[in-house]
Amino acid sequence: MDLSLERIALAAIPIILAITVHEASHGYVARMFGDSTAWMLGRVTLNPLKHIDPLGTILVPLATYTLFGGLLFGWAKPVPVNFANLRNPKRDMLWVAAAGPGTNLLMAIAWAFLLAATAPGGSFASAGLQEMSSAGIAINVSLMVLNLLPILPLDGGRIALSLLPRQLAIPYSNTERYGFIVVILLLVSGALGVVLGPLFRGSLTLIGAITGIDLR
Repeated sequence: MDLSLERIALAAIPIILAITVHEASHGYVARMFGDSTAWMLGRVTLNPLKHIDPLGTILVPLATYTLFGGLLFGWAKPVPVNFANLRNPKRDMLWVAAAGPGTNLLMAIAWAFLLAATAPGGSFASAGLQEMSSAGIAINVSLMVLNLLPILPLDGGRIALSLLPRQLAIPYSNTERYGFIVVILLLVSGALGVVLGPLFRGSLTLIGAITGIDLR
């Protein structure tokens, strides 16, 4: 994939939006369920400067998106959530964790509609916006499926922790210290792409079915 300045600029906007809204949604839903930690620290905001980690939010996602054929890997400053403050910590953890991937799905759907509108013959035909829309879909779907992997501290790990019976949840929670290392090893070995490929394609099929837009 050509790493031109134009491509970087067009991909940077969807990347920043995807990660910013993903993180803010965690804090917003946590507040709904009783924990105002992120709210009090000013993290429930769409101001990207509050969430951006220069390395994890910009450089690493652009590198992986370019080198691994659209696969997005990156991180932002973690939104602090005190799960003990939630009204029902084990149950509500699921909704706080699911908020991030859920917003990525909604943004991917929005980018799909924009892709259709900016395609040749569309209402707002524009090659630049079409490129940005394609990047927006790929980035949000990649971030969604990556975060749904059942590996702590990813959102999928939190969801699994919420659903597991207590006798299994406790030993499973102890794997969190190794989670980031596991994800890095999967990425470097190429196994992450093998795992996420079918999930990525399946998500595109789902979004296509919802929007009526061919994303193949």
